[in-house]
Amino acid sequence: MTAVPTTPTHTVLRAEGFSCPSCVATIEKRLLRLDGVSAATVRFASGRIEVDHDPQRVPVGDLVAEVADAGYRAVPAAF
Repeated sequence: MTAVPTTPTHTVLRAEGFSCPSCVATIEKRLLRLDGVSAATVRFASGRIEVDHDPQRVPVGDLVAEVADAGYRAVPAAF
């Protein structure tokens, strides 16, 4: 049986604790290491983290946990 590919889900997180642009690279690298994440963009000025991921393999809770492991607090954004 072949797995059916899923369309990536675009999730926006709100983050706190950014103090410098290097925080951006740290978070992006951590998220992109997750199997099932196809894109990760951190917006330093607005504190937004935008992630394209397969929710079957990487649920939103795993994204939040990965950001927390990097040392930052993030929560899913309503929009």
